[in-house]
Formats: sequence, C-alpha cells, structure tokens
Amino acid sequence: MGTNQKVMNNRVRIVVVGDSGVGKTSLTHLITHNESLIRPGWTVGCNIQVKMHPFREGTSRECPYFVELFDVGGSLNHKNTRSVFYAGIDGIILVHDLTNAKSQRQLVDWLYEIVNKEGKDTNKSNGNSMPPSPPSPLSSCSSDTPGTDGHILFDMEEFMGATQTPILVMGTKLDLMDEKRHPKMGVKKPGGIADKCGAEEIWLNCRNSRSLAAGTTDAVKLSRFFDRVIEKRKALRAALAFGVSSPNVVSPPDRRRFGPTSDKMEASVLPLLDTNDLK
Repeated sequence: MGTNQKVMNNRVRIVVVGDSGVGKTSLTHLITHNESLIRPGWTVGCNIQVKMHPFREGTSRECPYFVELFDVGGSLNHKNTRSVFYAGIDGIILVHDLTNAKSQRQLVDWLYEIVNKEGKDTNKSNGNSMPPSPPSPLSSCSSDTPGTDGHILFDMEEFMGATQTPILVMGTKLDLMDEKRHPKMGVKKPGGIADKCGAEEIWLNCRNSRSLAAGTTDAVKLSRFFDRVIEKRKALRAALAFGVSSPNVVSPPDRRRFGPTSDKMEASVLPLLDTNDLK
C-alpha cells in the first residue's frame, strides 16, 4: 500500500451534537481552521469539516490522521432523520451553551439518541419513575420541574462498556458569561454529564481564534481526545484483522478517562445516568 493511500485510510469520524444555536458550527470551524467564523449559519442536516491531526505527535508512532467532524443540526424538525449520521462514529463531542443551562441538561438526551440509533434498549427500570415506554429524544428534559417523570434513564455502564466511545464535553460562548460569576467554577457541577461519562471538559470563546492555540491547556485536551478516538479505531481494526466480527470490540478501558477509582469497571463505578442527577 502506497504512502498516500495509507494516509487516506487513516481517518476517524466524530459526531458533534448539541441543541440548536449552541455554536457547534462555529466550534467545528475553529477546530478545523484555527480561526473564528464571523457569520455562522444554521446547519440543516449535517455539516462536515475535516482536520489533519498528528496522532501521537512527537513520538515514534506519529502519523497523520484525517479527523472528520460531523456537525449535526440540532433542529427538532430533523430528529427522525439524523440517526443516519451516527453510523460508524468513533467519537462524540457534546456541545452546550454556557449561558443556557438547559442546553447542558439536554446533552444526556443527545447521548440517548446516539445510543438508540439502532433501537437498542438501554433503558433500565427505576421503580415507578420510568414511563412505560422511552420518551422521544430531546423531549424528555423539556420540563425543569423536579420530581416529574419527564426524564431519561439509561445504563451508562452498558453504553461505556459496550462501545468505549470516547466523549468530550465542550461549553461555548464563554465570552458572554458574567466574569463575576466565575463561570468555570459555576458551570461544572460534581456528578455532571462529563463526570458520568468519564470525559474531559473544555470551555471556550469561539470568537477568539486563540482559544485553541497550540500549546494551550484546551488545545492539549482536544489533541488528547483525538488520540483516544484514533486509538479506539486502531484497536477495532486490529480486532477485525484477527477475525473478530463484533462491531463493539474495542481496546481495554483507558484509566486516564475513568479515573483512579474505576480500574475494574465494576457496576458500582458507573451508575445509571439519570437526567435528574445533572440538574
């Protein structure tokens, strides 16, 4: 296989999801072009941006990879058709607006939608709190009233254990936050969705082209996430080369993602994910 063909085969697909208007298009443009998008438009269907990422940069394993970012439109009008973009994904970026707390709570619905792209039943009963059938994705968190049944409960251990899909949580519009509120202290809540997923979080201002400048903490986090996505993809290819046909065969858990208390990935470590926990 020639060098050019090998490089072309080195590609991973990451889906970028979140409510409409949170800034996904501006974010993907910043990631792929290292510049702010002056007049972002509304995404209809899916907008695909590609970034060349040096996998394991600075090591003997370094090699270029194409990172395809599938910016999926968040309009409710397309919720029944966008599942086509979830097929064959290697990673997930969950995006929320730092000035809109509801958009952060909605991220669990987006995860639920991705998990159930093939109708897989990942719901678990929680006494009488669960409705008889799962609610439609993106509608279960529409009520902010505590104690209601309008929430989703699915098995995060099953999701993380079966797919090991790397996840990154990103908060946008940091420039619109009141600095006196110390946004980075106030937005991240213990037990939030990033903690539930064992994911890192990044808060940034997409209007500032230096937000993801090389060498910054956030740029390092993003690069580390891309490396995890590529490692997952490489492990899958290796498994298939050995004749393993299951699409869910992946590398062992990355302890850096799950933390020091989750080495054995026991059931008690990754509890059921309930949207009420994220409020």
